[in-house]
Amino acid sequence: MNPQESEAQIEDGIRLLDTHCHLNCEPLLSNLPGVLEAAHRAGVVGCVVPGVHPADWELMAGLTREHAGLFPAFGIHPLHADLADGAALERLAQIAASGVALGEIGLDPTYPGALDRQEQAFREQLRLAIRLGLPVLVHCRRLFQRTLTVLREEKAGRVGGIMHAFSGSPEMAREFIRLGFAISLCGTVTWRGAARPVRLAGQIPLESLVLETDAPDMAPEPFRGESNRPSCLREVLVAVAGIRDMLVHDLARATTVNTLRVLGRITLP
Repeated sequence: MNPQESEAQIEDGIRLLDTHCHLNCEPLLSNLPGVLEAAHRAGVVGCVVPGVHPADWELMAGLTREHAGLFPAFGIHPLHADLADGAALERLAQIAASGVALGEIGLDPTYPGALDRQEQAFREQLRLAIRLGLPVLVHCRRLFQRTLTVLREEKAGRVGGIMHAFSGSPEMAREFIRLGFAISLCGTVTWRGAARPVRLAGQIPLESLVLETDAPDMAPEPFRGESNRPSCLREVLVAVAGIRDMLVHDLARATTVNTLRVLGRITLP
């Protein structure tokens, strides 16, 4: 694929959805109007803003009320699993219903604290999501089989959701897809020397593929070392289209349709 042709196609009617973008975090928050304007110019017409900490929720709710095209997903990240007590879960139950998903939630052994507590918080939030009929945004690092077991045991296939910034194998991705989850790719697919993300991008069924930035983290080439931003989703799109030998228009259309199907509460003008 010719890079100049890809750039021209992106400017011509592309409509992308960033399924995971922490716009309530710095440095994005301080320049949010400019960040959103750049995203719009890049064809990004909507961003899902996931929750990490209970202290984020009110700010997220305000931002998504004030700015068209921002869609909240409230939840407690595994880094903060110790905060998922009765009071926080009750508050989450009240605010989560106004979101398009519940998340981000899951398991991550690289964070301090007991994995058993992470799993408890994960299960409790899954049960809440099922009660509310909300899909979930799942954070999973390394513990793919354990995460899959929890999702199966909690019958999370009833609501489905997105495996955020998925870093597992194509074989493991297929197990999550069978359970009703989409697989999200991010800037890692553009990184020099990346092997597993490229293999994954080429083998995920198109109908199960969505895109994200995870901004301000995970910046793609050529922006590594800088803060990521939703406009950088175009780099992910071009990279994945090249790997799959697809027109960027076709991939953009497919991933947007997939996102709207999985996160059924998103509405676009």
